Amino acid sequence: MKEHFSSVWTREPRTTKSPALGREQIVRAAMTLLDSEGPDALSMRRLGAKLGSGATSIYWYVANKDELLELVLDEVYGEFDVPDVDETSWRNVAASFAYGMRQALMRHPWVINLVGCTPALGPNAMRMMGRLVATFDRAGFRGMDQDYAASALMSYVIGVTTPELSWRNTMERTGLDSNALNAAIQPVVEKAAADHPELVARYAEFRGMDVDTARALNFEFGLTCLLDGLEARLSRAASRPVAPPAPPPARPRHSS
Repeated sequence: MKEHFSSVWTREPRTTKSPALGREQIVRAAMTLLDSEGPDALSMRRLGAKLGSGATSIYWYVANKDELLELVLDEVYGEFDVPDVDETSWRNVAASFAYGMRQALMRHPWVINLVGCTPALGPNAMRMMGRLVATFDRAGFRGMDQDYAASALMSYVIGVTTPELSWRNTMERTGLDSNALNAAIQPVVEKAAADHPELVARYAEFRGMDVDTARALNFEFGLTCLLDGLEARLSRAASRPVAPPAPPPARPRHSS
């Protein structure tokens, strides 16, 4: 039978052959390479050269590049902050997670392309999701709503952070800082919006704004709206009247 899916986390890790090379060293070196040069630079041959060993040695610990990506993805999940819901409110846990996830994505921008397409089955991912589900359970969500709430939170962070990472890539390509890049783009945007004076007026308000501060406020605003929406959903569910139990079916009468 053909195997359509496998994971590095579903088999026992191989024993270390050398104290200088093991799974942990491989993962650290891969993350360093990804952080400094991006995903296109990662190959087993390149990683072997960085570790001072051949690609064959790496294949003893990981079967292929997909397994390696599973390992580095879980390492990043380990950087997400998910406080214990027993020690604070569910909103504080969710907010702390969102900020921790955003910071981890900014530190490791390459990982955003792995979320959703590389399976998150490692111990850090499982611990993170377990705490998130427990958080939304404590809040009052039931059944699949717990998963939907966690998914909405993660999707928000990814959706807001992706354009920020694109902006940062443009900064690196042009050599301009955030405010200088915004100033350079402003005349082009205003010219393109010439037929929409209401937009030109809005864009003019951004002229003297610090871009990084504006992005931070934007993230906080959206996160607060999301959490408010989740809380409102809980309030509606709590105030909904509980239907009385249905009466038992009438027993048929038997003629004598």
